[in-house]
Amino acid sequence: MPTLPLPARPSLVHLRHQAKDLLRDHSARAASAAQRIREFHPRYRAASDAAIAEAPFALADAQLTIAREYGFTSWPRLRAHVENPQRPDLARPQHERIDDTAFRRAVDLLDAGDAAALRDHLAAHPGVARQRVTLEGGNYFTNPALLEFIAENPTRRGTLPTSIVGVATVILDAGAAEDAEAMNSALDLVASSSVARQCGVQRALIELLCDRGADPNRAVLSPLLYGEFESVEALLRRGAKLTLTIAAATGSVSDARAVLPMADDDERQTALALAAQFGHVEIVRMLLDAGEDPNRYSPVGGHSHATPLHQAALAGHESVARLLAERGARLDIEDLHYHATPLGWARYAGRDAVAAYLESKLNA
Repeated sequence: MPTLPLPARPSLVHLRHQAKDLLRDHSARAASAAQRIREFHPRYRAASDAAIAEAPFALADAQLTIAREYGFTSWPRLRAHVENPQRPDLARPQHERIDDTAFRRAVDLLDAGDAAALRDHLAAHPGVARQRVTLEGGNYFTNPALLEFIAENPTRRGTLPTSIVGVATVILDAGAAEDAEAMNSALDLVASSSVARQCGVQRALIELLCDRGADPNRAVLSPLLYGEFESVEALLRRGAKLTLTIAAATGSVSDARAVLPMADDDERQTALALAAQFGHVEIVRMLLDAGEDPNRYSPVGGHSHATPLHQAALAGHESVARLLAERGARLDIEDLHYHATPLGWARYAGRDAVAAYLESKLNA
């Protein structure tokens, strides 16, 4: 789920009211509240709606959820940011918000593609290759290691140097390969990076990271969500397991049918969202026949602010939208980020046929 941007002049009073509203919605057992809590409160990451509704949930829990919804690790850190008259501009590119001079210099050399100078710099500052920096205001890339900057994901400059594979090798040789979490995160970021693909370095970086021990199974979901199917093919060649989510996103009906019995609840739910997003109506039908609920928000880690019908409407897949509606998908559910219905998403994206169908259903 995307994090929320703070307004230019954030109000702590307003943020406190948001926390109280969330507390109220939790008491009312609202599905939207459960989804937000599951996404942003670390204690409830794997909890069901029912478990969240039954769990004790205090004002401090609501404040933590709100803080993380805005990309801050805690309520005190959000409060300190709001109360700081010299607060950093969270809209600035991530590398411009790095305070550590040695780490910032390493990122600048990475961006310049200067592998030789970066090797010398890391030799002079041996801790930098394994160091992490804190970058608040987002829902990912909030505590990155240097290696994770090789993906240009999130986009900072819009390009990568042609020597980025050599630059990445320097960072790995300086000690980054010892950090499995950074390795797997870097692979995930590379595999889902449109900039890496457009610059012609995505596959080479995937090969390098897998050669050095990154797990291809940990990097499959993100490229599926953003349609980076060449990356998915590369990850499968490097040993990633064929899953229901892969079959659903790529439209392989036979593979989906074969692996469906082995898929757990979250995977089936994610598969339904992906099949709707990419317009694979037969797989949507298969999952609905298997008992999937079209009105659930997508699981944490995906487009979890929306339902499958939102995804179908945004992409203009009229046949999928019709099938979902015929099978019980509600047209009045609002997404958790923009607070719009599937009809609103269709209108925003200019999907006139889908919008006309949904409007006719609402007016019937």
